Amino acid sequence: MKIQIFAMTHKTFDTPPDPLYVSLQVGHATHEDLGYLADDTGDNISAKNCYYSELTGLYWVWKNVKDLDYVGVCHYRRYLLNDAGSIFTRAQLAPLLKDYDMITSKCLTLNFSYAYGFGENHTPEDLAAAGQVIAKLYPDFYPLYAKRLQENHTYFGNMMICSKPLFDEYCAFLFPIFEAMHPLLALDTYDDYHKRLYGFISEFLLMVWCEYRHLRVKECKVGLIGEKKETKETVQKLFTYFRKEDIAGAKAYFLSVKEKRPDILMEASDIDGRLHLCLQIISTCEFELASCQKIQIDLHQPEDVLLAAFTKLNHISTELSFSKGQFPAMTKTDRDFLKTFSPDAIAISLRLYCPDDAHRKDCCKYLSQKLDCTIPCL
Repeated sequence: MKIQIFAMTHKTFDTPPDPLYVSLQVGHATHEDLGYLADDTGDNISAKNCYYSELTGLYWVWKNVKDLDYVGVCHYRRYLLNDAGSIFTRAQLAPLLKDYDMITSKCLTLNFSYAYGFGENHTPEDLAAAGQVIAKLYPDFYPLYAKRLQENHTYFGNMMICSKPLFDEYCAFLFPIFEAMHPLLALDTYDDYHKRLYGFISEFLLMVWCEYRHLRVKECKVGLIGEKKETKETVQKLFTYFRKEDIAGAKAYFLSVKEKRPDILMEASDIDGRLHLCLQIISTCEFELASCQKIQIDLHQPEDVLLAAFTKLNHISTELSFSKGQFPAMTKTDRDFLKTFSPDAIAISLRLYCPDDAHRKDCCKYLSQKLDCTIPCL
């Protein structure tokens, strides 16, 4: 069985040592060379990467890879995982590909319909344009597509492993949709994030297409390796504001980043929760300034020390949340640790990790007694 999995990337990264995985730089035609296999040779759409994101890599594999029985697509940070939680090896894939037509990511269950979620994060008219094109190109496919739009499931990441003929069939279905959509849209007026429209829509289309084709699909967990560069840079920048005790500046900076990158707080971006902790610090400082006109957190601590302290605070809040009135005995170590925080900091942590209003009030009373101060119930 001749198989290769292409890890789509737009930046340097630690390539898995298994030769099954090959790095493929997407958007090479318009970006600095990273030294990897590139998507701008042969028949390619590399120059359109700003619209297609990792799909320019899929297109390249479709048009230029001819000598493989099976192909796979993953990302430089995201990999399909086997049942043991590790990236697949060639030996593990061989039996699976006899039983399944495609291996891909687990289906996500949203708290809203796909159409609603798309409209909240993108331009609804773009999804309408997709429907218009799909109805014209694939009238037999359209009814299922329209039905699933109003339901709450989707794949994500454009990751898959399947036979090369099936991969080619999917690409031959997918790319004509976007080619026909392009004249109907105004993507060049969008910011860089929203301009990558086709990469977003294709995630949903893969799910519907697999169902339409009645494929036997093996859905797998996705492993995230390493923090996103954009997230790391955002956290570092926030700490430059923290050290100046410029909380208003930190908040304004974060909001400017989120406007450009609406996905920055998603689990796949904030993999270890450091950015969420930074926002908690901002909220805590705002409450402290409002209640006592002074920031009580030591914002000059090393980054890891400060984030570790808030992580421990949140862990205590979580334990209290699950206590259901049977509060555990508080150790002197925990009491001394909690006293390093202001009542506002503790209250905000409880608000985040103890969602039940009645129980949170009990937690505040309990901590007020133990710490000899008043913990407000927010």
